[in-house]
Order: sequence, then structure tokens, then C-alpha cells
Amino acid sequence: MLICALGIFNCSAQSETLRNHIAEIAKEAKGIVGVSVLNIETGDTLSYNGYKHFPMQSVMKYPIAITVLHEIDKGKFTIDQPIHVDKSDYYDTYSPLKDKYPEGNINVSIKELLSYMVSLSDNIACDVLLKTLGGTDKVDAYMHTIGINNIAIKASEYQMAQAWDVQFTNWVQPKELTRLLKISFKPDFLSPPSYAYLWKIMQATSTGPKQIKGLLPEGTIVYHKTGRSGTNAQGISAATNDVGIITLPDGIHLAIAILLSNSSVDMPTRESVIARIAKAAYDNAVKQ
Repeated sequence: MLICALGIFNCSAQSETLRNHIAEIAKEAKGIVGVSVLNIETGDTLSYNGYKHFPMQSVMKYPIAITVLHEIDKGKFTIDQPIHVDKSDYYDTYSPLKDKYPEGNINVSIKELLSYMVSLSDNIACDVLLKTLGGTDKVDAYMHTIGINNIAIKASEYQMAQAWDVQFTNWVQPKELTRLLKISFKPDFLSPPSYAYLWKIMQATSTGPKQIKGLLPEGTIVYHKTGRSGTNAQGISAATNDVGIITLPDGIHLAIAILLSNSSVDMPTRESVIARIAKAAYDNAVKQ
């Protein structure tokens, strides 16, 4: 399979066709679309606006999870360690954890908080884990330590909820996300238990079923994390994102990041754009 880094060296006709197809689909978002595709086994790449900065929204929960598991491997925490969730940790936001325990004042294991944060995209669980780590700076610094530099994690979910512009302080380049996916997918990146749990909760993601997974063949294994903003009074949605790893029929793994920013179309159209781009990348890979 050849997916080339367009603009860096000459591309095959098939890869040029894929990039043109992505560009056509992207027009329907009526915003800015960034795409990065990386074959984990060969390193071949394709990108479309891959170096632009995009707001992450809940995609940031993936690097947060990696950082938590790294700290567990260092011995700072244990995965079964209980963390107290006080009612004062609650605020008006999406949180299955809060829905289950509306009165708060509970002890929840780090393992369960990670599952809520990644698989269910729970905002309260995210902020509790950030507080446990010592704040966003801890995640930002760890990303830079492993060579992921074109990323910034500066605001919690609560902070992003306070003002529209805050979400733009948590940004990433699509190409950097696929690099992070490749790095963290190496079996020796974390301890075996931490590695297995990371990819278990990424595979269990239930948000965004109509995005990357939407048009892929039934049964395709996808490890992914979504991220969505609200829509402002002008009808603009700052972020509709999905990033992850698609397992191809031959066992090859395709890391993919699809990020939509400042889009003026409705959610079904944004989801359709992501689903069709993912399907185009999948079909191109399978044909190779």
C-alpha cells in the first residue's frame, strides 16, 4: 500500500485521486477540514491541511488517558486506586458519571474514571483525572517529552465551558495526532496491562458512531476518540473531530485524524463528511 505525503514527493495517481476525493468531500463542511492518514506498519502518509491548528475538544481525553497510564506505570498511582469525587466537582455538563451518582461524594477507581472519560467522553471524569494528575500542564509536558510538540493542552473541560474562545487554547495538528497514534500503538509504549486497557477503552468508544465508523464494513475494529464543540449564535461549530486506528482486513492498521473546524453546516452533514473521508481512506488502503 502506498499513501504518499503530498507536497513532499511525487505521488501515485491513486493517492492523488484520494486526496482530490477528500478535498471534494471537505467542501461540504463549509469550514476548515484537516485530515491525516498514516499506515502504522509502513509509515506511508497522506495529509490534507495536516499542519493547521485545530481545536481538539474531547479528543484531548486521549492524551490525558495516555498520561494517566504513564503515571501508573511509574508507580505514582495504581489503576484500581479510588479517587474521591465530591459533589463540588460537578457542574452543568455532559457526564454519565454524574447521571449515575447525582449526589456525588463517591469513590471511583482510576480504571473506571478512564473508562468514563474515553469510552463515554465524560467531562466530569476528565476534570477529576486532570486534577489527580496535577493539571493540564502535566499532560502538555508529557506529550512534549515523547516528541509530540505540535499540540497544546491548556484548559480543562470546565474551563472550556466558561467561554467560547477557551477551546482554541487546546489545539493540535492532524499530522501530530496520527504520529501520537503510531507512537502509542507500539506494544512497549506502556506496560502490558496499561497498553491493553488503553486500547480496550478506545475500542469501546460509543460516541460518534456515524463518524469514522459510520460507513466502514460491519465488524471493522476501530480504536478512536471523538471531540465536539457546541454551536454558537452565528451557527458556527468550532470542532467536530474523530481520530483513531482502523484495522484493515489484512491486519494492517491505518491511523486517521479527521478534524472539522468553524463549520456552518448541521451535525448530520459534519458526521457524513467524516464518515465519507474515513471510508475513502479505507477503500484506498484495501485496494493497494
